[in-house]
Amino acid sequence: MKRYILTLISCLVLTFSSYAQETIPTDSIRISLLTCGAGSEIYSLFGHTAIRYEQPARDIDIVFNYGVFNFGAPNFILRFTLGETDYLLGIEEYDRFVRSYQRMGRDVWEQKLNLSKEEKMRLFAQLGENYKPENREYRYNFFFDNCATRPRDQIEKALAHQLIYADDMQAKVRSMSFRKMIHQYTNDHLWSRFGIDLCLGSEADKPITRREMMFVPFYLMDAFAHATLSTDEQASVPLVEESRQLVTIDKEETSKGFTPLQASLLIFITITTLTIYGLRKQKSLWGIDLLLFATAGIAGCILAFLVLFSQHPTVSPNYLLFVFHPLHLFCLPWILLKVAKKKRSTYLSANIIVLTLFILLWALIPQEINIAVLPLVLCLWIRSASNLILTYKSKTK
Repeated sequence: MKRYILTLISCLVLTFSSYAQETIPTDSIRISLLTCGAGSEIYSLFGHTAIRYEQPARDIDIVFNYGVFNFGAPNFILRFTLGETDYLLGIEEYDRFVRSYQRMGRDVWEQKLNLSKEEKMRLFAQLGENYKPENREYRYNFFFDNCATRPRDQIEKALAHQLIYADDMQAKVRSMSFRKMIHQYTNDHLWSRFGIDLCLGSEADKPITRREMMFVPFYLMDAFAHATLSTDEQASVPLVEESRQLVTIDKEETSKGFTPLQASLLIFITITTLTIYGLRKQKSLWGIDLLLFATAGIAGCILAFLVLFSQHPTVSPNYLLFVFHPLHLFCLPWILLKVAKKKRSTYLSANIIVLTLFILLWALIPQEINIAVLPLVLCLWIRSASNLILTYKSKTK
């Protein structure tokens, strides 16, 4: 019988949601918020949220999941970069949902919500409306419209009583930003953090409200745990009637391995050593410039693409474009020609000025920049300066 649950509930949701109060007994219905622990993939580092709907009298136990997406869809990476990724509301058997997270080694917590019969049915009707083919797809936004904010909004919309959070949800938390929140969940994934830091602009460093912090499932879980409902009969009742951990995974200590800072320092030491050797031998070593400026130019093209074309609200402006920009790539032939002939390059001279200002004003830039970027900036500065030194030496001969 259970193999047909999804088919039956889908039909029930789509056909009878508007008549839910009359067709479905509500005495045994339970609604819970499920929060899943972090995974190892970059898209799962921040956990996950879903809504559980139980009706034991009819052997129904399903999960409404706003986190369904097709990684194999055409141009998925491009669309995600542009901020045009579409997610879906899916329905899944509860047992299958929990087993999948257990296999992935991810914890699962459940918060049974203290809703009235009318509120349960209203929420069920809303989810049914969302699950209609014309409504189930939505434009995903990592910070503002994701698998955590959607369940929160649906639950709040279904409430007949006033929901009171323990803190002022509209107050700005000056010590917290989207970037700082991302850092909290990427301590063991420093390469992912480094890549995200490169892509995020200064908008990601502005203080955010406690409500905005609920884009992370764990913050939503904590906010619900301390929230109350005002009722006519009592002053208030807890929003969460009961909490329990459904899946507990023993976490093992993982090595962070070779970090971005270590890698950038190694590159800096290598390039500095080779540059000193080249200056002593009066060799241009243009191959280093080819590799270094081409890489910086490609990185700049990616950052410029995000700033100009992406709909993600936190990628622009990005002050790293002063360091990594497309001009490195487009001007590379002229750079190499000047370097190989030991002639003064106006481009590299201007680059030294820009990079010097960037380093001196580092603390004043309204954007938190990953420290692993600094050795890379110095690499570009050293190679630009070596051109001027070689040019000067060739003229004094």
